[in-house]
Amino acid sequence: MTVLITGGAGYIGSHVALCLLDHDEEAIVLDDLSTGCKHLVPPRARFVRGDIADRELVTRTIQDHCIRAVIHLAARTIVPDSVAHPAEYYRINVAKTQTLLETVASAGVPHVIFSSSAAVYGNPAASPVPETAALQPISPYGRSKLMVEWMLEDMTRSDEMTAVALRYFNVAGADPLGRSGQVSAAGNQIVKTAVQAACGMRDGIDLYGDDYSTPDGTCIRDYVHVSDVAAAHLAVLRYMRRGGGGAVFNIGSGHGTSVWGIIEAVKRLSGCNFPVRIGPRRPGDPAAVVADTAAMRMMLRWRPAYDSLNEIVGDALSWERRLTDSHFGEMERVSAN
Repeated sequence: MTVLITGGAGYIGSHVALCLLDHDEEAIVLDDLSTGCKHLVPPRARFVRGDIADRELVTRTIQDHCIRAVIHLAARTIVPDSVAHPAEYYRINVAKTQTLLETVASAGVPHVIFSSSAAVYGNPAASPVPETAALQPISPYGRSKLMVEWMLEDMTRSDEMTAVALRYFNVAGADPLGRSGQVSAAGNQIVKTAVQAACGMRDGIDLYGDDYSTPDGTCIRDYVHVSDVAAAHLAVLRYMRRGGGGAVFNIGSGHGTSVWGIIEAVKRLSGCNFPVRIGPRRPGDPAAVVADTAAMRMMLRWRPAYDSLNEIVGDALSWERRLTDSHFGEMERVSAN
């Protein structure tokens, strides 16, 4: 059965496509390349360039390729950008997704997997964070993700469609075989910016606050390998095909790493030192956010296969060197074209 991946030319989407293809699934990538990069689309995936809100294009793609499941990753994802441009985030992440879901439901596609985010929790009161925690997003990005979760919950009550939302925590790393990775550092992701500094592409990195109530004073986050995130989509797809119902799952490693821990790992594995500029805390940054992944582990038997910091950082570092040393270095400049 063929799977349609929206946003499949992006960081996570390209890894999902690779995972499906590696397990003999047929994958169609739909991406308008506004933020995605055509070079990241696996050669064996069929590529359709277009907008998720183009009803005619989406309907034709579903019909032509007998699509039976949609993995929806196309979205704007940068929290500070969403604060600066909230209308754009609601237009793209919510309004266009509404059109997509209406088209998918009308075409009779039975399964939808939605790329949500731990941002729906806002500043959680406790950590680890279960799926039952209060939903209190503090950014337009987080609110846009929660709106789509609500939309899916309501639509699946009336349409013959099952939906699962996956709330990602901090996705990092790159394909261990070097086939895909993170191209841009939009959003200032710490793993990406640190490996760029180690490869000489930055003059150092900025650390926001070292006075938190944590062992080393820096924020603790749950970092999960992007290939494990991709594998979670395959596990959910198989769960839905077995008759599994609608659900929400956290996708994380289940343990936390501090910002200093990431920086020290990058320096150690790269053999490079680089300046770390310590600045004030960013408003709204909680001290620690770690995923409770018990539901995913118990219901789907999913376990991270790349569950060490060395693997996450090592694969990110290998990818960054590949970008620096080859024609892939052009990706960052052409990714929006």
